Amino acid sequence: QVQLVESGGGLVQAGGSLTLSCTASGSIFSINDMGWYRQAPGDQLVASITSGGIANYADFVKGRFSISRDNIKNTVYLQMNSLKPEDTAVYYCYAALRLTRAVPPVDWWGKGSLVNVSS
Repeated sequence: QVQLVESGGGLVQAGGSLTLSCTASGSIFSINDMGWYRQAPGDQLVASITSGGIANYADFVKGRFSISRDNIKNTVYLQMNSLKPEDTAVYYCYAALRLTRAVPPVDWWGKGSLVNVSS
């Protein structure tokens, strides 16, 4: 049973920092891309990272956020610096993973973690 669990959200003042983490567990053959979306209110891709460590970012977070992953732990991180009130959103972790070698990857999603940036 595959599960993605996020942690690290919460309240922070503008200009502050938070780090989100998301761990995938269960019966997983492999994980391709991992990343983060946020809903504020529409879905926006924040950052993604390949299994080889190639990252890409939305323009609105470049220079402020950093994505990384630990392939041993099946964990992806999002370090968020210089947070702005407009970053307030529910952040959702995703992983494109294969349950077996016989099937293509599909996206799995966490339940979301609220980041609330106060002015």
